[in-house]
Amino acid sequence: MATPKLRLTETAVTTATVDALVVGTASGDDGPRLLPGSAEIDAAFDGALTDLLALLGARGKADEVIKVPTRGAISAPLLVATGLGAVEGEPTSEQVRRAAGAASRALSGTSRAITTLSRLDLAAAAEGTALGSYAFTAYRSHNGEAPLGQMELSVPSAEDAGAQQDLARAIAIAESVTAARDLVNTPPNDLYPASFADRAVTMAQAAGLRTEVLDEQALRRDGYGGILGVGGGSSRPPRLVRLHHAPATPKAKKVALIGKGITFDTGGISIKPAAKMEEMTMDMAGAAAVIVTTVLAARLELPVEVIATVPMAENMPSATAYRPGDVLTMYGGTTVEVLNTDAEGQLILADALVRAAQDAPDYLIDTATLTGAQVVALGNRTPGIMGTPEFRDRVTAISQQVGENGWAMPLPEHLRSDLDSKLADIANVASHRWGGMLAAGVFLSEFVPDDIPWAHLDIAGPAYNTGSPWGYTTKGGTGVPVRTLAAVLLDIAERG
Repeated sequence: MATPKLRLTETAVTTATVDALVVGTASGDDGPRLLPGSAEIDAAFDGALTDLLALLGARGKADEVIKVPTRGAISAPLLVATGLGAVEGEPTSEQVRRAAGAASRALSGTSRAITTLSRLDLAAAAEGTALGSYAFTAYRSHNGEAPLGQMELSVPSAEDAGAQQDLARAIAIAESVTAARDLVNTPPNDLYPASFADRAVTMAQAAGLRTEVLDEQALRRDGYGGILGVGGGSSRPPRLVRLHHAPATPKAKKVALIGKGITFDTGGISIKPAAKMEEMTMDMAGAAAVIVTTVLAARLELPVEVIATVPMAENMPSATAYRPGDVLTMYGGTTVEVLNTDAEGQLILADALVRAAQDAPDYLIDTATLTGAQVVALGNRTPGIMGTPEFRDRVTAISQQVGENGWAMPLPEHLRSDLDSKLADIANVASHRWGGMLAAGVFLSEFVPDDIPWAHLDIAGPAYNTGSPWGYTTKGGTGVPVRTLAAVLLDIAERG
């Protein structure tokens, strides 16, 4: 999915030759108010623009979009007022990003527009515009209205090097998020372990990354019992993909990224209810995020070494499927008793975590649509972040800064005994339903060396939007947590 063309402009917004002009509003006690950067537009409406918007029902609340025919007051025939919600002092980047996304969704079918939101936060306005206009149409015979074609971002100087850099980075990030969305939204008859691996390698090699793919024979040779166990029920065998961004920077910090790549999850022998099973096409969202983030690191030439380890499998019931009661030997030798084949993510991630740790990274991050308990605990928009306390909190703070709003969660020691097995070193689930997200994190912690700072992001809800679009989040794959991972890599590159 191509993002809209985004370009900087210093052209006066009231005389720009465009189809629509976007302005931001905030909610106030007495109705909407225009945000800074809209004075000349209000003047073109004889100072009555706020009253006109209020007459049309505007309140300035988040996700509100009001369209106003300009009737010659400005060159653009249409004015679009997009709400940021309550603004105390300066608006946050997320408020700008979300308002830009809502506006770009409302401008579907528009060829060219100009926005003043870039005067508030250029990068956020660019990201929100690009992400909000996303649509996955690869499988539609008739695509309907085209998304927004071009957005001009109003800035004091279009030649300013800082502004150009901000825009270039925002475009790169937005394109990475939409690439992840495309992967998540691709149906599982076309995206299965082998084809997913091929797509990952194609993307990675285009960015100059080193690549390695282990097929089922190589996985068996090297002892990846978790990946083989989960993938054994499918006619389409599993894969393990490795991608490596190696910067020229001497002594760069090394980050291991791991993403769960279950291309379809029936639950296996512990089969899921049929209702909503079609949504399990998104169970590879963690893998998609890790792949595009590693490519993004190369594209941005980040001075940090990134090694992605991405297990891919299809979890199917069949005569060759693994069973509840089986004992699998993970990569590295730990044995796991399978109590529930629908807890397959823990098994493939265990293999990948052990392999990733062998690269001796300075930091290790995994992300997965891992547990329904994440949705129960935190809802559909808030990732749960667990791991080494200091690094967990660092990743959480960054997640909140970029608007993906992760929340730090504990790994209680007492839950470890709930994973005790009567046969093996550990069971893949607890014997009860309580604290399921945390118990899964505790399970994964068994496969992470104590001396490596580690963060685990459970994105079961936030990775896929089954409801109505909001802000810059469209239906289907969201691209979470690409922006968090990218920002963490940038932070490590800058701070170590």
